[in-house]
Amino acid sequence: MRFRKRFTTVLAICAFAGVGLIAAPSAANLERYVTTPESAFEWRVKDKIDREPSGNRIYDLQIVSQIWQGKKWQHQLQIYRPAEAALSSTMFLWVTGGAATPQTIHLGLELAHKIKTPVAFLYHIPNQPLLEGNLWEDDLIAETFVRYLELFPMVKSVIKAMDVLQAFGKKEWSAPIDKFIVAGASKRGWTAWLTAAVDKRVGAVAPVVIDVLNMRAQMPRQLRAFGAYSSRLAAYSSRGLLPIPETPAGRRLLSMVDPWAYRNRLTMPKLIINGTNDFYWATDALNLYWDGIPSNKWVRYVPNAGHNLRRQDRPQQEQLTDLINSLAAFSRHQMAGTPMPRLHWKHENVNGKLRLSMSAAPAPIGARLWIARTETRDFRKAQWREQEVSFKEGQIIGEVTPPENGHLAFFGEVDYAISELRYHLSTQVRMTE
Repeated sequence: MRFRKRFTTVLAICAFAGVGLIAAPSAANLERYVTTPESAFEWRVKDKIDREPSGNRIYDLQIVSQIWQGKKWQHQLQIYRPAEAALSSTMFLWVTGGAATPQTIHLGLELAHKIKTPVAFLYHIPNQPLLEGNLWEDDLIAETFVRYLELFPMVKSVIKAMDVLQAFGKKEWSAPIDKFIVAGASKRGWTAWLTAAVDKRVGAVAPVVIDVLNMRAQMPRQLRAFGAYSSRLAAYSSRGLLPIPETPAGRRLLSMVDPWAYRNRLTMPKLIINGTNDFYWATDALNLYWDGIPSNKWVRYVPNAGHNLRRQDRPQQEQLTDLINSLAAFSRHQMAGTPMPRLHWKHENVNGKLRLSMSAAPAPIGARLWIARTETRDFRKAQWREQEVSFKEGQIIGEVTPPENGHLAFFGEVDYAISELRYHLSTQVRMTE
């Protein structure tokens, strides 16, 4: 009842915000919102910072993307350009929260070094705290889910950042920026999906640890795997948003915020990056939407990594290498116009064993299975271990024996390199019943 009462106020709130909800398709609602002119929109170059080693430069920009709920949305936008970075008409754009820190600056410079072009980081997505009670993070999104709105200004902020970067490129470098590779983690990955759905400047998208497309199907799958909704989603479940109610308002909400609703528009190259031990999502959540999104898609599972994608089987300084190399290699393929590897797979039962057959072109330089075993269907605390495969001329076959007790999950991984940069691609995860 509380949920329904809140939804009775949604139409008035959305009308105030300029989001029509009565009859227009969801994509039209989002497009109308993000293309509405913003009188508050402005930007300036606050600083140019030279960093060691010599030649590394950081451009520190400040922008106002919009007015939302009576508040200016202000963002820090930093561009990282190492000395050896060549200009490109395509720019990598990472969407994140908070302000720049030494850690995020290091990440930005490392990505720029490996991509070999300048990269941009958009901060303060979303602006926080907001709304009554000074809400943050998932509490903020859950509250504004009830109001239908919060993801819309997040998307608009990214679109305004792309406007700024194009203007900056012409002014500072006399170089056009025509396309963007948009990426972000968790709710910012969600924002990347929606931005890609409505802005044709997004030439490729790399959503990270937002393994929840096809939301209506995801929650029953999570209950089956965990026995309850993830405690990390308490901000949503406590408000009656899990599962999304089967009401006209609930269905309308999903049509507006679930990237699954926009899937026919997501025809650009897509790299989905997930952790095998992410406490937010069922480990095989990808299987509920992979076949339904258009081709030109790849997936990377980072083994023994949670929601922060830090591999726990690696030294601390190498824990984010998989994430960084995946994003850098994907970006270099897009910018150079060189095709990503073609990877196909098939799961079978053969002579009492579970077989994964992979076909890869060009032939990878390495391959393996990753396997985990647990007593229940919950693999979030599982230890993933490597197993060898037969590997000949791009044809890879791996087999595992089903457990007599408990459960088993596995996926395939292949190794590639673009110039000196080594990276990995994965198959879907298969779990035993």
